[in-house]
Amino acid sequence: MRHLFRYLGHRLYTTWATFWFVLPFVVTYPAQWWLGRKPARYPALHGIYSGWARFSMALWGIPIEEIHEEAGPLPQPCVYVANHGSYIDIMLMFKTIPGYLNMMGKHTLAKVPLWGPLFAKAYITLDRTSAVSRGRALVAARQGLAAGRSIAIFAEGRISPTPGRELLPLQDGAFQLAIAAGVPIVPVGMPLNHMFMPDVKGSLRVRRHRLKIVFHPAIPTTGLTAADVPALKARVAAQLAADFLPEGAEKPGPSTWR
Repeated sequence: MRHLFRYLGHRLYTTWATFWFVLPFVVTYPAQWWLGRKPARYPALHGIYSGWARFSMALWGIPIEEIHEEAGPLPQPCVYVANHGSYIDIMLMFKTIPGYLNMMGKHTLAKVPLWGPLFAKAYITLDRTSAVSRGRALVAARQGLAAGRSIAIFAEGRISPTPGRELLPLQDGAFQLAIAAGVPIVPVGMPLNHMFMPDVKGSLRVRRHRLKIVFHPAIPTTGLTAADVPALKARVAAQLAADFLPEGAEKPGPSTWR
């Protein structure tokens, strides 16, 4: 009986969370469509997405611990380098990072119905298997940094199959970008997002669980060269891995009524 009640609770909470995720999108979609028609309106479009993230997460009723290890405002512009453990990683960053944030996401996001084309307009999509796509993405990101727009990059390149326990090797791109643009890197750890929404192929499973996001002190890149990338990657990887918590070492298993 205990398993049955837990199973029903999981199903009900997944329905609740999905409803409060979808409803703000549907209500604001006409405004999103209009704002997405001209680049000058993209900052306002990002404002809608930030508000959407804050509203949905408030209705989900989950506690969110936000830690800034360095006092004062975050440097602007900068390159936020984050671990990737869940599809809600983008939402949590939109909620906690102020201003007109740029985001680099995989090219398949552009194929999401209705929302995908708007994401591809306002942010940067990247096909890591294509040298042309990688080059265009880095050019667009550098142009954004030159205009004062910070960017968030998931340097693992994809969602880790063992989030909260093992960090995938970080890719060079984010570090090469920061060095070329001469802007600092801010490591961002999100060790528990997969406990709320684990990446499970073919199913949607949501579990009510607290979240945590850690903004580490900015790492200056002035004077660094491509030869410094390996050491920089190792430093950031060590910080992100240190954010992992025992409670997040294993992804939630599938719920069952038996």
